[in-house]
Amino acid sequence: MAHGTELDTIGVTLLRQVAPTLLGNGIPVAQPEAENGSAGAFEVNPFVVGQPANLFTWISSTGTATTFPNSVGAQSDHADGVAWNFYGPAGGVSPQVSHVDNYDADYFFNNFIGGAIPISARVVNQSFIFANTDGTHLTTNEERTIDASYDDYAIQYGVLFISGAGNAGQVYPVATCYNGIGVGAFPGSSSFGPTTDGRSKPDIVAPGGATSYSTPYVSGATAALLQAALRGDGGADTNAASDNRTIKALILNGAIKASDWTNGIMTPLDARYGAGVLNVFNSWSQLRGGNHAFIESTSVINGNPHPPGLNTGNEPVLSGWDFNSLTNPDLLQDRINHYYFNLPGSNSFTVTATLTWLRPHSTLLNPMPAINDLNLFLYNTANGNLILCSTSSVDNVEHLYLPSLPAGRYDLQVEKNASGQVSAAETYALAFEFFNVPLGISQTNASFVISWPLAPTGFQLQSTTNLNSSWLAVAAPVTVDTNASRNAVVVPMSNGNQFFRLQRLQ
Repeated sequence: MAHGTELDTIGVTLLRQVAPTLLGNGIPVAQPEAENGSAGAFEVNPFVVGQPANLFTWISSTGTATTFPNSVGAQSDHADGVAWNFYGPAGGVSPQVSHVDNYDADYFFNNFIGGAIPISARVVNQSFIFANTDGTHLTTNEERTIDASYDDYAIQYGVLFISGAGNAGQVYPVATCYNGIGVGAFPGSSSFGPTTDGRSKPDIVAPGGATSYSTPYVSGATAALLQAALRGDGGADTNAASDNRTIKALILNGAIKASDWTNGIMTPLDARYGAGVLNVFNSWSQLRGGNHAFIESTSVINGNPHPPGLNTGNEPVLSGWDFNSLTNPDLLQDRINHYYFNLPGSNSFTVTATLTWLRPHSTLLNPMPAINDLNLFLYNTANGNLILCSTSSVDNVEHLYLPSLPAGRYDLQVEKNASGQVSAAETYALAFEFFNVPLGISQTNASFVISWPLAPTGFQLQSTTNLNSSWLAVAAPVTVDTNASRNAVVVPMSNGNQFFRLQRLQ
């Protein structure tokens, strides 16, 4: 069950201080559960979770019920724990979702996913894995078939599947599907990547001790972010803001990096942590940054360099998202969309950017389709030097993270590689954030006030009396000035030296 410190870690506490009505309102969700304990034990007990029975529909091969207890299944303690973190009033991220369909997992997969039968839910939490009865992995072909079924369903019905990666060994299906979000646990026992075909999974991690209880944190955050997008927090184009690609890009881009997080040019996400630790406040802040289209689009011969273009214009904000497309004019040319940013001042910036797109629908002739190859590049416009890139040929996620980027002018590029393309056009979502976190100071009588921006979150104020000594967390309570969008700490004056800094919590 959720603890207050875990809600702090994933940004829920701060989100509720600043946007208290973001509770998953209006979002229908689903919770398929593998039978736990006795036969038929898949059901959430509404009285344990603290929700009314009329919020739920219980569904299995035996039938459908709208009251509890019922004859279609039995209570599952596992299901109750998952529900508590997902939508429980006391510990859940989205306690005001509009409805919960609680399925027996086998029936859900065989009947709804396999049969392509529509459901009402926009977000589906899957705190279970597909494995052999002894816990070992299925064959590669079996895993790919499961992935393709879920990827097709996600495209056809606009459902976002949030799935646990497993608690040991290599990531299990259905966290391995392309068009969903695979979740690991941090800290705790968790499976790790890459997948059997070399892709970066999990996509993100969350606290909870095991992936069964980490996954519903991400599901709850997704429901809250969907509510925000649909009510216009990201701008008037709510269809673009609420698209699964946009939501996924924002969820991943808001994540906080662990101290030993790493990735590579061909491996966009960390094999253990994915994009990092979930932080829904950061994701929501980037959603509110708004939709900002590319400045210019260019083409080059396939495989040729593509340095910054004309450099006319720049993004008006340094945090936001875009929902756009690229079309290759022919098979010999790569297409590039350019986003230009001016980073002012003299302090360095942290940059995070995430690109997502979909695996296409399968066909009888192509049951396991390939994906278009999209890539991310960051160039310095002053000298045309490439700073960083993410160019996986197998993932449908690209991710850039650079903790220290000098002030200046930069070109963030989304490229569609013509080589091996599966379709001429590809729609993508891009989330981005360039930030530094300056400390402000002002005097109030015998104290002074230290302040810094609310977003991005994930920082701790520390102090020392000697730069050669250890830094300690400032124990004074932090207040949130929502009007000024700043944190503030009141510190009594002292006779000696005091130094302060902000340090990442992870």
